[in-house]
Amino acid sequence: MAGEETGLPFVYTQWEQYTVEDGLPNDHIFAVKVDGPLVWVGTEGGLARLDKRSGEIKSWTEEDGLPFKVVSAIDVDPQTADVWLGLFGGGLVRFSGGRFDHYHQLNSGLVNDVVYGVCVENDHIWAATTAGASRYNTKTGEWTIYTEKNAPMEEIWNYGCSVNDGKVFLGVWGSGVLEFDIATERWKDYLDPDGEMEIDLYRDDGIVHVITTGVSYVENTLWVSTYFGASRYDGRHWRGYFEKDSGAPSNFYNAIKGRSANEAWFSTDKGLAVVADYPTDTWVVYTTDHKAGKGQAVISRGNEVIETVETPPNIPHNYVLWTELDGDDVWIGTSKGLARGIGEGYFPGLRETVETAEGKGKS
Repeated sequence: MAGEETGLPFVYTQWEQYTVEDGLPNDHIFAVKVDGPLVWVGTEGGLARLDKRSGEIKSWTEEDGLPFKVVSAIDVDPQTADVWLGLFGGGLVRFSGGRFDHYHQLNSGLVNDVVYGVCVENDHIWAATTAGASRYNTKTGEWTIYTEKNAPMEEIWNYGCSVNDGKVFLGVWGSGVLEFDIATERWKDYLDPDGEMEIDLYRDDGIVHVITTGVSYVENTLWVSTYFGASRYDGRHWRGYFEKDSGAPSNFYNAIKGRSANEAWFSTDKGLAVVADYPTDTWVVYTTDHKAGKGQAVISRGNEVIETVETPPNIPHNYVLWTELDGDDVWIGTSKGLARGIGEGYFPGLRETVETAEGKGKS
């Protein structure tokens, strides 16, 4: 969302928050997935489903048959509506028709029970684990395991995945980003070319660091988050983002979600950050001061703050773990609750622009 009238990005000024008081099983939110009117939420204490039509929240814990309480990843199969869950230490789960089907190291081809990411790819399910990635064919029941033995993984700690345009992208801790071509089943890797673990020597030469925490592929553009900065790649040019020379509030990213080739949402340890207008690198950073009971959105280009917009409390906590896009709305998972940003706000500076135009018309 970019404001054509002002050149400034859209700012979310209407927010809703959800916690255990509203029916969530736990306030520590690891994953959110929107499926039409339903919002699936993975927490440290179970699975929740919010119905946007009624506002009702239903939850499932181990007492309800969930095999393990910590839900760290969620995806929904668009063909079957099956909900696939990654469990942090409990393996992989298919939730269908009210039943939990449990896949783990002892009864399947799941390479490890610590699952950080889950992606649906046609008739296959990918599970990103701490010991490699597993690909499950839901039609044949066949499993394929990818580790350093048959994929370009220098390390095998897989953090997340993204599927789009016939490709699967894996974010790997210590191995950068791996691209899997579905048609040819061939791999391609994206590594930090300078090979320096402490700093990024050349900003726009590739991904900024190989300790990758998230990956999102949209409109032929690859967005990458790491614990040391973030990157954008359009197939020809790389762009690195760091706290020191951008509007980013931190170099520590838990996850990333691209909305388009020009906009991405970064889940950081110091707030929710949006780079909203590539190539101008206009940023909006949302934080909440809970003691003061108010929030703010800081808009900047480079290190220059253009405008600070006061909002009601926006995100429940400034430690952000996940972002999910829902049309014009956004859902934000934090360490102390879930937030919904409603896509009805304004473009900063619009009023001033209109007033200036009206003044020129009168003269």
